[in-house]
Amino acid sequence: MKRGFHFTAVLLTLFFLNGWAQETNPLAGRWNLTIDYQGKQLPSWLEIRHSGNNTLVGRFVYAKGSARPVGEVKYQGKKFSFMIPPQWELGNRDMEFAGELQADKLLGTMTFTDGKKYSWTAIRAKDLDHVKIPKWGKTRVLFNGKDLSGWRADGPKNWSVKNGILTCPGQVSNLVSEAKFKNFKIHAEFRYPKGSNSGIYLRGRYEVQITDSEGMEPSDILFGGIYGFLTPNEMAAKSAGEWQTYDIILIGRRVTVIANGTPIIMDQIIPGMTGGAIDNRETEPGPIMLQGDHGAVEFRVFELTPVVN
Repeated sequence: MKRGFHFTAVLLTLFFLNGWAQETNPLAGRWNLTIDYQGKQLPSWLEIRHSGNNTLVGRFVYAKGSARPVGEVKYQGKKFSFMIPPQWELGNRDMEFAGELQADKLLGTMTFTDGKKYSWTAIRAKDLDHVKIPKWGKTRVLFNGKDLSGWRADGPKNWSVKNGILTCPGQVSNLVSEAKFKNFKIHAEFRYPKGSNSGIYLRGRYEVQITDSEGMEPSDILFGGIYGFLTPNEMAAKSAGEWQTYDIILIGRRVTVIANGTPIIMDQIIPGMTGGAIDNRETEPGPIMLQGDHGAVEFRVFELTPVVN
Protein backbone atom coordinates (compact mmCIF):
# COMPACT_ATOMS: atom_id res chain seq x y z
CA MET A 1 0.00 0.00 0.00
CA LYS A 2 2.82 2.41 0.87
CA ARG A 3 4.59 1.74 -2.44
CA GLY A 4 1.36 2.28 -4.32
CA PHE A 5 0.72 5.53 -2.48
CA HIS A 6 4.27 6.75 -3.18
CA PHE A 7 3.96 5.89 -6.88
CA THR A 8 0.65 7.76 -7.16
CA ALA A 9 2.13 10.80 -5.42
CA VAL A 10 5.04 10.84 -7.87
CA LEU A 11 2.66 10.69 -10.84
CA LEU A 12 0.55 13.55 -9.48
CA THR A 13 3.68 15.64 -8.88
CA LEU A 14 4.83 15.08 -12.46
CA PHE A 15 1.34 15.86 -13.68
CA PHE A 16 1.29 19.32 -12.12
CA LEU A 17 4.96 20.13 -12.75
CA ASN A 18 4.51 19.50 -16.45
CA GLY A 19 1.46 21.72 -16.65
CA TRP A 20 -0.95 18.91 -17.44
CA ALA A 21 -3.51 20.15 -14.94
CA GLN A 22 -6.04 22.04 -17.03
CA GLU A 23 -7.42 25.24 -15.60
CA THR A 24 -10.98 25.72 -16.76
CA ASN A 25 -11.44 28.81 -18.90
CA PRO A 26 -14.64 30.70 -17.97
CA LEU A 27 -15.60 30.75 -21.65
CA ALA A 28 -15.68 26.94 -21.79
CA GLY A 29 -19.07 25.28 -21.90
CA ARG A 30 -22.20 25.08 -24.02
CA TRP A 31 -24.05 28.27 -24.84
CA ASN A 32 -27.49 28.97 -26.29
CA LEU A 33 -27.24 31.96 -28.62
CA THR A 34 -29.99 34.25 -29.84
CA ILE A 35 -29.03 36.24 -32.93
CA ASP A 36 -30.94 39.45 -33.73
CA TYR A 37 -31.18 39.02 -37.51
CA GLN A 38 -33.30 41.49 -39.50
CA GLY A 39 -35.93 41.68 -36.78
CA LYS A 40 -35.98 37.94 -36.17
CA GLN A 41 -34.61 36.11 -33.15
CA LEU A 42 -32.60 33.19 -34.51
CA PRO A 43 -31.76 30.36 -32.07
CA SER A 44 -28.19 29.09 -32.39
CA TRP A 45 -25.72 27.12 -30.28
CA LEU A 46 -22.03 27.29 -29.38
CA GLU A 47 -19.72 24.91 -27.56
CA ILE A 48 -16.27 26.05 -26.39
CA ARG A 49 -13.86 23.51 -24.95
CA HIS A 50 -10.19 22.98 -24.22
CA SER A 51 -7.74 21.36 -26.61
CA GLY A 52 -4.60 20.90 -24.54
CA ASN A 53 -3.46 23.57 -22.12
CA ASN A 54 -3.84 26.87 -23.94
CA THR A 55 -6.05 26.31 -26.98
CA LEU A 56 -9.81 26.61 -27.16
CA VAL A 57 -11.79 24.92 -29.93
CA GLY A 58 -15.49 24.33 -30.39
CA ARG A 59 -18.61 23.60 -32.40
CA PHE A 60 -21.26 25.96 -33.69
CA VAL A 61 -24.84 25.51 -34.93
CA TYR A 62 -26.37 28.38 -36.87
CA ALA A 63 -30.12 28.82 -37.34
CA LYS A 64 -29.93 26.30 -40.17
CA GLY A 65 -27.50 23.58 -41.13
CA SER A 66 -25.56 21.09 -39.04
CA ALA A 67 -23.04 21.50 -36.23
CA ARG A 68 -19.76 22.67 -37.71
CA PRO A 69 -16.32 22.60 -36.08
CA VAL A 70 -14.56 25.70 -34.83
CA GLY A 71 -10.84 25.18 -35.41
CA GLU A 72 -9.75 27.76 -32.84
CA VAL A 73 -11.45 30.17 -30.48
CA LYS A 74 -9.02 33.04 -30.03
CA TYR A 75 -9.30 34.70 -26.65
CA GLN A 76 -7.76 37.33 -24.46
CA GLY A 77 -9.23 37.50 -21.00
CA LYS A 78 -12.99 37.54 -21.31
CA LYS A 79 -13.01 38.53 -24.98
CA PHE A 80 -12.95 35.99 -27.79
CA SER A 81 -13.47 35.52 -31.52
CA PHE A 82 -13.75 32.74 -34.08
CA MET A 83 -14.55 32.21 -37.73
CA ILE A 84 -16.42 29.48 -39.60
CA PRO A 85 -16.80 28.91 -43.35
CA PRO A 86 -20.26 29.16 -44.93
CA GLN A 87 -22.33 25.99 -45.09
CA TRP A 88 -25.77 26.65 -46.59
CA GLU A 89 -25.51 30.42 -46.34
CA LEU A 90 -25.25 32.47 -49.52
CA GLY A 91 -21.90 34.08 -50.16
CA ASN A 92 -18.34 32.79 -49.90
CA ARG A 93 -16.85 34.81 -47.06
CA ASP A 94 -16.46 33.31 -43.59
CA MET A 95 -18.87 34.12 -40.79
CA GLU A 96 -17.02 36.07 -38.10
CA PHE A 97 -17.99 36.07 -34.43
CA ALA A 98 -16.68 38.32 -31.68
CA GLY A 99 -17.89 38.23 -28.09
CA GLU A 100 -17.23 38.98 -24.47
CA LEU A 101 -18.14 37.27 -21.21
CA GLN A 102 -20.21 39.53 -18.97
CA ALA A 103 -21.60 38.16 -15.69
CA ASP A 104 -21.92 34.58 -17.02
CA LYS A 105 -23.53 35.78 -20.26
CA LEU A 106 -21.97 36.27 -23.66
CA LEU A 107 -22.58 39.39 -25.73
CA GLY A 108 -21.25 39.87 -29.21
CA THR A 109 -21.60 40.43 -32.93
CA MET A 110 -21.77 38.22 -36.01
CA THR A 111 -20.51 39.40 -39.37
CA PHE A 112 -22.55 37.39 -41.86
CA THR A 113 -21.44 36.04 -45.23
CA ASP A 114 -22.81 39.19 -46.91
CA GLY A 115 -20.60 41.41 -44.72
CA LYS A 116 -23.48 42.76 -42.62
CA LYS A 117 -23.12 42.77 -38.84
CA TYR A 118 -25.70 41.53 -36.33
CA SER A 119 -25.74 41.41 -32.54
CA TRP A 120 -26.30 38.33 -30.40
CA THR A 121 -26.54 37.27 -26.78
CA ALA A 122 -25.99 33.89 -25.14
CA ILE A 123 -26.68 32.12 -21.86
CA ARG A 124 -25.20 28.88 -20.60
CA ALA A 125 -27.11 25.77 -21.64
CA LYS A 126 -28.65 24.20 -18.57
CA ASP A 127 -28.70 20.58 -17.50
CA LEU A 128 -31.97 18.74 -18.11
CA ASP A 129 -33.27 16.28 -15.54
CA HIS A 130 -33.23 12.62 -16.52
CA VAL A 131 -35.79 10.15 -15.18
CA LYS A 132 -34.09 6.76 -14.91
CA ILE A 133 -37.30 4.76 -14.51
CA PRO A 134 -40.02 6.63 -16.39
CA LYS A 135 -43.69 6.21 -15.64
CA TRP A 136 -45.60 6.34 -18.88
CA GLY A 137 -48.91 8.13 -19.22
CA LYS A 138 -51.73 7.61 -21.69
CA THR A 139 -50.76 7.46 -25.37
CA ARG A 140 -51.98 10.40 -27.44
CA VAL A 141 -52.81 10.09 -31.12
CA LEU A 142 -51.34 13.27 -32.62
CA PHE A 143 -52.55 12.52 -36.16
CA ASN A 144 -56.21 11.45 -36.27
CA GLY A 145 -56.18 10.18 -39.86
CA LYS A 146 -58.85 12.69 -40.89
CA ASP A 147 -57.58 16.26 -40.77
CA LEU A 148 -54.95 18.62 -39.32
CA SER A 149 -56.61 18.98 -35.93
CA GLY A 150 -53.99 19.67 -33.26
CA TRP A 151 -51.44 21.02 -35.74
CA ARG A 152 -50.58 24.41 -37.23
CA ALA A 153 -48.37 25.43 -40.11
CA ASP A 154 -45.52 27.88 -39.43
CA GLY A 155 -46.08 29.53 -42.83
CA PRO A 156 -48.65 29.95 -45.62
CA LYS A 157 -48.15 26.64 -47.45
CA ASN A 158 -49.72 23.81 -45.52
CA TRP A 159 -49.79 20.02 -45.42
CA SER A 160 -52.92 18.03 -46.28
CA VAL A 161 -54.62 14.74 -45.48
CA LYS A 162 -55.22 12.42 -48.43
CA ASN A 163 -56.90 9.03 -48.00
CA GLY A 164 -56.05 9.01 -44.32
CA ILE A 165 -52.38 9.94 -44.91
CA LEU A 166 -50.74 13.10 -43.56
CA THR A 167 -49.08 14.42 -46.70
CA CYS A 168 -46.28 16.90 -47.34
CA PRO A 169 -45.50 17.53 -51.03
CA GLY A 170 -42.22 19.23 -50.16
CA GLN A 171 -41.22 22.91 -50.14
CA VAL A 172 -44.12 23.87 -47.86
CA SER A 173 -44.33 25.09 -44.27
CA ASN A 174 -43.22 23.07 -41.29
CA LEU A 175 -46.05 21.47 -39.31
CA VAL A 176 -46.06 22.17 -35.57
CA SER A 177 -48.15 20.46 -32.90
CA GLU A 178 -50.32 22.76 -30.82
CA ALA A 179 -49.55 20.75 -27.68
CA LYS A 180 -46.12 20.91 -26.06
CA PHE A 181 -44.28 18.07 -24.37
CA LYS A 182 -41.31 17.55 -22.09
CA ASN A 183 -40.33 13.86 -21.83
CA PHE A 184 -41.99 11.28 -24.05
CA LYS A 185 -41.78 8.44 -26.51
CA ILE A 186 -43.01 8.59 -30.09
CA HIS A 187 -44.18 5.97 -32.54
CA ALA A 188 -44.27 7.22 -36.14
CA GLU A 189 -44.92 5.40 -39.42
CA PHE A 190 -43.78 7.26 -42.53
CA ARG A 191 -42.58 6.96 -46.10
CA TYR A 192 -40.87 9.20 -48.61
CA PRO A 193 -40.10 9.19 -52.34
CA LYS A 194 -36.65 8.59 -53.79
CA GLY A 195 -34.12 11.27 -52.89
CA SER A 196 -36.32 13.01 -50.33
CA ASN A 197 -35.29 14.68 -47.08
CA SER A 198 -37.38 15.55 -44.04
CA GLY A 199 -37.23 15.24 -40.26
CA ILE A 200 -38.99 15.11 -36.90
CA TYR A 201 -38.06 17.83 -34.39
CA LEU A 202 -38.34 16.69 -30.77
CA ARG A 203 -39.60 19.56 -28.56
CA GLY A 204 -39.18 21.55 -31.76
CA ARG A 205 -35.42 21.67 -31.10
CA TYR A 206 -33.70 18.36 -31.94
CA GLU A 207 -34.09 16.94 -35.44
CA VAL A 208 -34.22 13.21 -36.09
CA GLN A 209 -33.34 12.92 -39.76
CA ILE A 210 -35.62 11.32 -42.34
CA THR A 211 -33.72 10.85 -45.61
CA ASP A 212 -33.48 8.42 -48.48
CA SER A 213 -30.32 6.66 -47.21
CA GLU A 214 -30.67 2.95 -47.91
CA GLY A 215 -27.30 1.24 -48.30
CA MET A 216 -25.26 4.26 -47.20
CA GLU A 217 -22.77 4.45 -44.36
CA PRO A 218 -24.37 5.74 -41.14
CA SER A 219 -24.02 9.47 -40.62
CA ASP A 220 -25.36 12.11 -38.28
CA ILE A 221 -26.91 13.86 -41.30
CA LEU A 222 -28.59 10.77 -42.76
CA PHE A 223 -31.48 8.47 -41.81
CA GLY A 224 -31.94 8.13 -38.06
CA GLY A 225 -29.23 10.61 -37.08
CA ILE A 226 -29.69 13.47 -34.64
CA TYR A 227 -28.80 16.08 -37.21
CA GLY A 228 -25.16 17.06 -37.01
CA PHE A 229 -24.64 15.50 -33.57
CA LEU A 230 -25.36 11.76 -33.15
CA THR A 231 -24.55 9.02 -35.68
CA PRO A 232 -26.58 5.79 -35.73
CA ASN A 233 -24.62 2.59 -35.10
CA GLU A 234 -25.96 1.13 -38.35
CA MET A 235 -28.01 2.12 -41.37
CA ALA A 236 -31.54 0.78 -40.90
CA ALA A 237 -33.29 2.64 -43.73
CA LYS A 238 -35.55 0.74 -46.12
CA SER A 239 -36.05 1.56 -49.77
CA ALA A 240 -37.78 4.79 -50.73
CA GLY A 241 -41.52 4.26 -51.11
CA GLU A 242 -41.75 1.68 -48.31
CA TRP A 243 -43.46 2.36 -45.01
CA GLN A 244 -40.94 2.71 -42.18
CA THR A 245 -41.07 3.25 -38.43
CA TYR A 246 -39.35 5.32 -35.77
CA ASP A 247 -39.74 4.63 -32.07
CA ILE A 248 -38.05 7.51 -30.26
CA ILE A 249 -37.60 8.17 -26.54
CA LEU A 250 -36.52 11.59 -25.28
CA ILE A 251 -35.96 12.13 -21.55
CA GLY A 252 -33.97 15.20 -20.59
CA ARG A 253 -31.17 15.34 -23.15
CA ARG A 254 -31.01 11.57 -23.59
CA VAL A 255 -32.43 10.08 -26.76
CA THR A 256 -33.03 6.56 -28.02
CA VAL A 257 -33.95 5.90 -31.66
CA ILE A 258 -35.24 2.54 -32.89
CA ALA A 259 -35.64 2.50 -36.67
CA ASN A 260 -37.64 -0.25 -38.34
CA GLY A 261 -37.25 -2.35 -35.19
CA THR A 262 -33.46 -1.89 -34.98
CA PRO A 263 -31.93 0.12 -32.10
CA ILE A 264 -29.59 2.62 -33.78
CA ILE A 265 -29.04 5.26 -31.07
CA MET A 266 -29.26 4.14 -27.44
CA ASP A 267 -29.60 6.60 -24.55
CA GLN A 268 -27.21 9.16 -26.01
CA ILE A 269 -26.92 12.80 -24.94
CA ILE A 270 -27.96 15.50 -27.40
CA PRO A 271 -25.51 18.39 -26.81
CA GLY A 272 -27.75 21.20 -28.05
CA MET A 273 -30.29 22.41 -30.58
CA THR A 274 -29.95 21.31 -34.17
CA GLY A 275 -30.28 23.67 -37.13
CA GLY A 276 -33.84 24.81 -37.77
CA ALA A 277 -34.92 24.69 -34.10
CA ILE A 278 -37.92 26.82 -33.20
CA ASP A 279 -36.17 28.27 -30.13
CA ASN A 280 -33.40 27.56 -27.61
CA ARG A 281 -35.47 27.49 -24.42
CA GLU A 282 -34.35 23.96 -23.66
CA THR A 283 -35.69 23.75 -20.11
CA GLU A 284 -39.27 24.31 -21.35
CA PRO A 285 -41.63 21.80 -22.97
CA GLY A 286 -41.82 22.10 -26.73
CA PRO A 287 -43.95 20.93 -29.65
CA ILE A 288 -43.36 18.23 -32.20
CA MET A 289 -42.38 19.78 -35.52
CA LEU A 290 -42.46 17.95 -38.84
CA GLN A 291 -40.12 19.38 -41.44
CA GLY A 292 -41.93 20.47 -44.57
CA ASP A 293 -39.55 22.96 -46.18
CA HIS A 294 -37.31 20.25 -47.68
CA GLY A 295 -38.67 17.14 -49.42
CA ALA A 296 -41.89 15.19 -49.61
CA VAL A 297 -42.92 12.84 -46.80
CA GLU A 298 -46.06 11.06 -45.60
CA PHE A 299 -47.19 9.85 -42.16
CA ARG A 300 -49.93 7.32 -41.52
CA VAL A 301 -49.40 6.98 -37.74
CA PHE A 302 -48.04 9.49 -35.23
CA GLU A 303 -48.50 8.70 -31.53
CA LEU A 304 -46.88 10.17 -28.41
CA THR A 305 -46.78 8.78 -24.88
CA PRO A 306 -45.70 11.27 -22.21
CA VAL A 307 -43.63 10.59 -19.09
CA VAL A 308 -45.74 11.52 -16.05
CA ASN A 309 -43.12 11.42 -13.28
